[in-house]
Amino acid sequence: MSGIIQFETFLLTCILLNITPGNDTIFILTRTIGQNRKAGIISALGIGTGSIIHTILAALGLSIIIAKSILLYNIIKYAGAIYLLYMGYKMLTDKSRLDTGEIVQEPSIDYGKIYRTGIMTNLLNPKVALFFIAFLPQFIDPTLKNTVLPFLALGITFVTTGAIWCLFLAVFASSIFARLKNNGKVSGYINKFCGFTLIALGIKVALTDRK
Repeated sequence: MSGIIQFETFLLTCILLNITPGNDTIFILTRTIGQNRKAGIISALGIGTGSIIHTILAALGLSIIIAKSILLYNIIKYAGAIYLLYMGYKMLTDKSRLDTGEIVQEPSIDYGKIYRTGIMTNLLNPKVALFFIAFLPQFIDPTLKNTVLPFLALGITFVTTGAIWCLFLAVFASSIFARLKNNGKVSGYINKFCGFTLIALGIKVALTDRK
């Protein structure tokens, strides 16, 4: 592939990194378990969209601004943490029953909002931007003058492998918890667990430094 070196190594590394549990994995699982399979799939697509935006910003060099500015990094980080805390609080106070069925769709579920939430959760994680500008250039020919196209190709490859894994997680998690959909008491406990998980994730993001 023109401008890209050691692509096979890059592809293997992408797979290993994507299957390693992280913030995105936790977010998708909480959406899937707390709502339904479609919510998990859409949240995965939202996170993938956010990663594509990060790739474009990194390719254009804009992500370097985040890496260089401590103030901007902290603003994005705390905005993301507050966002996760808010979503966790909403799940804790949500009185609706758990629905993990494959066909039934609750009209109260706003899937467009879930998609946007997935995008924002990914975009408001400055460590994703730092990852792209630190990891991807290692597989680009250093003698190349225009690195935009190979940067985009590597980014899309990473996003694609990540999306496949996230979609698998959503389907797998919904299959496990589908049998609990008619148990209102268990549904309430699961919603609370997912809410506390998102709150814990928000706290983790807030306390994470840039190293």
